[in-house]
Amino acid sequence: MLKILAKLLRALNSDASPGQISLGFVAGLIVGLTPLWTLHNVLVVFLLLVLRINLSAFLISWAVFSGIAYLIDPLTESVGASLLSAASLKEFWTTLYNSDFWRLTHFNNTLTLGSLVTALVVALPLFFISRVLIIKYRAHVLAWVQKLKVVQLIKASKFWRIYETFAGGGSVS
Repeated sequence: MLKILAKLLRALNSDASPGQISLGFVAGLIVGLTPLWTLHNVLVVFLLLVLRINLSAFLISWAVFSGIAYLIDPLTESVGASLLSAASLKEFWTTLYNSDFWRLTHFNNTLTLGSLVTALVVALPLFFISRVLIIKYRAHVLAWVQKLKVVQLIKASKFWRIYETFAGGGSVS
């Protein structure tokens, strides 16, 4: 877990797009809040592998939101139950359940439906909030740390050049 956290800090400090890191947080949110073995999570992991989404942000977000999911499961289950029992949606749910594909999604399960709806409602605000926080972190905290004399001394040392060679794939001069 410390290695993943170090990779996330490296991504925060690198030139990786704040959007890529934020999408990693959102993907972790969706997979973390919903039951693991579902069709929509397969789709999220597929998108994670195909698109340029930060894997470290995904793994940390997944761990955090998996823990939160246990706390809010009663709430998300009640959201799913209210959606499934709504009289105006009865025909819609019946049509979905009669289709083989939609039956695979397990949307007839109150926890699956409620947690997915909750995750999708939270996803957009999480994306924009985390993106703004990453930008502010880079502008203020990282800039302040880079100005510290200790950091400048470390970066000027031969040890740092050797570290950069092995960590970044560069060459030693």
